Amino acid sequence: SGGHYRPPHCFARYKSAILVAYRNQEKYLRHLLYYIHPFLQRQQLSYTVYLIQQVGTGSFNRAKLLNVGVREAMKDEEWDCLILHDVDLVPENDYNLYICDEYYPKHMASAMDKFQYTLPYKSFFGGVSALTPEHYMKMNGFPNTYWGDGGENDDIATRIHLAGMKIVRTSPRLGRYRVMDYSEETEIQEPWRRPPSRHNTRKTWKADGMNTLQFKLLSRTKHPLYTKITVD
Repeated sequence: SGGHYRPPHCFARYKSAILVAYRNQEKYLRHLLYYIHPFLQRQQLSYTVYLIQQVGTGSFNRAKLLNVGVREAMKDEEWDCLILHDVDLVPENDYNLYICDEYYPKHMASAMDKFQYTLPYKSFFGGVSALTPEHYMKMNGFPNTYWGDGGENDDIATRIHLAGMKIVRTSPRLGRYRVMDYSEETEIQEPWRRPPSRHNTRKTWKADGMNTLQFKLLSRTKHPLYTKITVD
């Protein structure tokens, strides 16, 4: 219920919130839920899957939705780890543990089949990443001002460095992901075309993020495999 699980026969050493920014991608969602629950249960984690849904027909704002997801998830539990997960990615290797690095933000999707299992470019931070709540607040979360252009991943990578941290990556042997492609159904960004940044992150990161987050919570409902948070 609500996408929440804890192992019945042992005490889970880690509590991870899985946060998925979402809008009208039903096929992807079914596919992800089908794979991700058994995958996380084999890792004996305590976890909840959160779906953060944007209403309306305006441009999609993935980064702001993830900020909302973090704020709402932290009301439920003191999570050890926040896993920020694209809806169209499925992990291929069970040893890719959905837990955080103790010291630094971790980029987990280091090898996607779409890019021949390499990074599309060096500073790429998209797909799936893991941050502790402390990491997330230290960098002031994600920017709220990226609408539809996919450039937020580079802003986030820059924020991590400006906040005095660095990115660690899951080894490509473990961080392998399959990218699902039902492209007739949704507008898919092509992340390997690195979007030009229109934001001066160095100047804006302290004034645009968790400390300026505003949204209207429309509903919060428990479904059989996930908790759905709907926002305007």
